[in-house]
Amino acid sequence: MSMSAESMSRDNLDAWLNTKLDELLPKKLEAIEAAKTPSMAIIATKGTLDWAYPPFILASTGAALGWDVTIFFTFYGLALLKKDFNADVSPLGNPAMPMKMPFGPKWFQSINWNMPNLMMAGIPGFEKVATTLMKKTIKNCGVATITELRELSLEAGVKFVACQMTVELFGFSHDDFIPEVKDYVGAASFLPVAQTSNVCLFI
Repeated sequence: MSMSAESMSRDNLDAWLNTKLDELLPKKLEAIEAAKTPSMAIIATKGTLDWAYPPFILASTGAALGWDVTIFFTFYGLALLKKDFNADVSPLGNPAMPMKMPFGPKWFQSINWNMPNLMMAGIPGFEKVATTLMKKTIKNCGVATITELRELSLEAGVKFVACQMTVELFGFSHDDFIPEVKDYVGAASFLPVAQTSNVCLFI
């Protein structure tokens, strides 16, 4: 076979391969993407009772859908991992918080008690009152407690990761937290998890 004939044969083969790749590759990539398990990374930064719900609700729901879910607890979010978790509600700075009474007749329970921040800051013990009302409302509505949601998340396979820098910053010990927390890492270890997640949430 002459060099020109051999060159043409290679060109034809390359053209055929390129055509086949153009036909098959998109379908293959689509099949791989469809078979991939979705993942979610949540960064939990707050430790009050009301802010404890979003990360655990989202995590347990994602895990129930078959997703790989990791929660990175940092700063005040570390409180959600404590064995003796018992957080309060902080209505101060949250004027959108609806204050409804969880007792009395229906017309009374339907009233929104919009409390100005000045009043919330100036009345001693207001946070305890708001917390009591919130816990009563949660119980009346049959909503799971934070510890129940935390256990549900763990049972569903959600990975709990604690920020080691914040643990040291606040003077915590690993013994302060539930034993299911296996990983105590820094931001550099968590960022690759967040980078490759389909959904990444900051709460």
